[in-house]
Amino acid sequence: MSLADSDRELIEGELGRDLTPAEATLFENLWSEHCAYRSSRPLLAAFDSEGEQVVIGPGDDAAVVRLRDSTYVTLGIESHNHPSFVDPFDGAATGVGGIVRDTLSMGAYPIALTDSLYFGDFDREHSRYLFEGVVEGISHYGNCIGVPTVGGSVDFHPDYEGNPLVNVACVGLLDEDRLVTAEAQEPGNKLVLVGNGTGRDGLGGASFASEDLGEDAETEDRPAVQVGDPYTEKLLIEANEVLVEEKLVESARDLGAAGLGGASSELVAKGGLGARIDLERVHQREPNMNALEILLAESQERMCYEVAPENVDRVAEIAERFDLGCSVIGEVTDGDYVCTFGGEEVVSVDAEFLGEGAPMNDLAHEEPTVPETDIPAVDLADAFEAVVGSPTTASKRWVYRQYDHEVGVRTATGPGDDSAIVAIRETEQGLAISAGSDPLWTECAPFDGARAVALENATNIAAKGATPLAAVDCLNGGNPEKPEVYGGFKGIVDGLAEMCADLSVPVVGGNVSLYNDSPAGPIPPTPTLAMVGVKDGYDAPPLAAESEGELLLVGDRALAGETETRLGGSELLARVGGSDRFPELPENAAEFVATLAEVADSDHVLASHDVSHGGLAVALAEMVSEDAGLSVTLDAADPVGALFHEQPGRVLLQTTDPDAVRQAFDGVAAVETIGDGTETGNLELSVGDGGLTYDAAAIAELRSVIERELD
Repeated sequence: MSLADSDRELIEGELGRDLTPAEATLFENLWSEHCAYRSSRPLLAAFDSEGEQVVIGPGDDAAVVRLRDSTYVTLGIESHNHPSFVDPFDGAATGVGGIVRDTLSMGAYPIALTDSLYFGDFDREHSRYLFEGVVEGISHYGNCIGVPTVGGSVDFHPDYEGNPLVNVACVGLLDEDRLVTAEAQEPGNKLVLVGNGTGRDGLGGASFASEDLGEDAETEDRPAVQVGDPYTEKLLIEANEVLVEEKLVESARDLGAAGLGGASSELVAKGGLGARIDLERVHQREPNMNALEILLAESQERMCYEVAPENVDRVAEIAERFDLGCSVIGEVTDGDYVCTFGGEEVVSVDAEFLGEGAPMNDLAHEEPTVPETDIPAVDLADAFEAVVGSPTTASKRWVYRQYDHEVGVRTATGPGDDSAIVAIRETEQGLAISAGSDPLWTECAPFDGARAVALENATNIAAKGATPLAAVDCLNGGNPEKPEVYGGFKGIVDGLAEMCADLSVPVVGGNVSLYNDSPAGPIPPTPTLAMVGVKDGYDAPPLAAESEGELLLVGDRALAGETETRLGGSELLARVGGSDRFPELPENAAEFVATLAEVADSDHVLASHDVSHGGLAVALAEMVSEDAGLSVTLDAADPVGALFHEQPGRVLLQTTDPDAVRQAFDGVAAVETIGDGTETGNLELSVGDGGLTYDAAAIAELRSVIERELD
C-alpha cells in the first residue's frame, strides 16, 4: 500500500509543505482502516458504553470496569486475522502477546484469555493446517507467559477458507491505586522504551491489515507478520508489576500497530501534548536500521512508558533486573510530535492531527435480503448424527486440552462449559466469561443474528448463576467498499448495540477488522463478543446432567406455541442445505437473563446448559455422560424443527424443585418439562411419533470428530 493521493493532498495542505518519506509512511499506517476506523467509526456511536460500573470506556488500550469497592477488571479484545493466514503460528501467538500488553498498560495483571477462531471447512487440508497452527501458536504463547486460556469458540464455515479470523480477548485484575492510562501527563517527563530490541519484523502491519488478502499473501506478506517471544513477554509482565507497584509509571502504551510511531504519538495526542524522540536512541537488534524501520517496525514485547525524570534511573534498574532492554528515547513536550534521526527531523507534525485527523469514509450500503423458506426433508436420525457430529458443534476438547487453563489457580469452571468462572478472591466473587459469535446466524440475518450473539453470550453467563456486567466486541467484516458487504457489517453493529443496550450491558471497548476479503470472497459479518458477569462465590451449576432430577426447557418460544419454528442460521441447514428465516428472539431478553441468573444460582438446580448452536439436539447430547443419561419427550408436530432450530434465549435446567423454576419464570418465559435424569448413560429421545436412543459412548464418538481426525 501507499498513502492515498487524496490523503496526501489533505495532509500536505494542512502542513503547508511536502511530506517526508517517514511522515508519509507514518500517516499511511495511522490513517489506515486498521488504526483510524475510517469506515466503521461513523457506525460505532450506536453502542452504549456508559454505566456506573464503567471506570474507563472505549479509547484506551483496554477498558476498566469496577467489580466491588476498589477492585477493577480490564477487558480488551483484538484481531490478528491477516497475520494468522500468512503465518498461523506467529500470527496467533503475537495476537495473544498484543492483547496481554494492552492489559499491562492499564496497570493490570492478566488473569484470563479467550480465543474465538473461525476457519474454512474442516474437511479441507488448508483449513486444518491453519487451525492446527493457530491453536499451537495460542497455546505456546499463553502457556509460556502463564496466563490461562479459559474459554472461547471455534467455527468452521466455507467463507473463511481464504481469510480465517483469530480474535483474542484478555481480562486483567487491578485495584484503584494501580490504574494507569494511555494519556500523557506532563511536558518534561521522559519517554522510556522497555522490552525487546527493535528489529525489522512486522513492518507495515497496520497497512497490511487494511487490505484484502491476495493470492500470494502467504509468501509476499510474510515480512508484515511479527515474531513473538513469550519468554520476554513473561519478563515484561513481571517487570510491569514492579513498575506499577512502585508508582514509577505516569502513562503507558504497548507497541502494537504502527510500532513506536503509533504508540508514542497516540500517547501524547491523548494528553493534548507532543513529543521529541531521537530514533537512534531506540535499542535495536538488527544493524543499519533506518528511521522509517525504527519508527514503524512492529517488533513484539515492547512498552512505551511516560516516566518522571527523577524515576528514570529506577526504571532502568528494574529493566536490567528482568534482563529487558531499556532506552530513554525522548520526552513529552507541549509542541508537535517530532522524531529525529542522524541529527535531522524526519517527522514534525501535530500529534492530534496524526492520530485523529483521518477523514471518515461515507460508504454506500445495501440492506441484506431475507432468505426464503426452502427446507429439505430429512431423516431424524441422519439429521441428529450430522449436526451432533459437525466440527462446529462437536467437542473442542482437542483445542483446550492444549491450553493450561488452570495456571494462576483462579479457574473455578474451565473450558467446555457455557462460560468460564474465574475466582476473584479479592472480592469473593466469581467472574463469568463468555466469548464467541455464530457466522451462520449473522450470514442469515446480520441484524437479528448479532442480537442473538449478544443474547447467547448473556445466557451463557446467566446459566452459571452470574449477572452480565460489561462486554467488548471484535467486529469483523469484508471489504466495506462493497455495498452489500457494508450493509451486512452495519447490520451486525446495529444488532449488537441494540441487544446489549436492552440487556443493560455496556460495550466498553473493542476492535474492528475490515478487508477480510480474499479471492474466495468476503467472510460472513462476524461480531465476536466477549462478555463478563459476576456472582457471589465461585461455584456454578455444571453442564453435565445428574442421574436424577427433572429436566426443564425454559424459553423455547416455538415449542411453547408462541412463534413458528424457523431453521434459518441453523447448523442443520448448513449440513443438509436449504434456507429459512432466522428465529424470533424473546421480547423480554433482559428479564429472562436476570431471572435465569437468580434461578441458576439456587441449590435445587443440579445442571444448567444454554441451548444455542446445533439446537436442542446438541445441548442434550452435551449433557449426557457415562455417569448419567437423559430420558426426553418432546410433544412437537415438527420434530426436526423442535430439535434443530437455534432460537437463542433458551436454557435446559435440571432441578429437584421444578415448581420453584416455574414460579420464578412465571410471566417471563415458558417452562416445559421434557424429561428426567437416568442412570443408564443413554440419551433416549421421543419426538413426535419417532424416537432415537444413543448411549454415551456413541454420542462421545460423534462429538470427537476433531480429535479423531487430528490426533
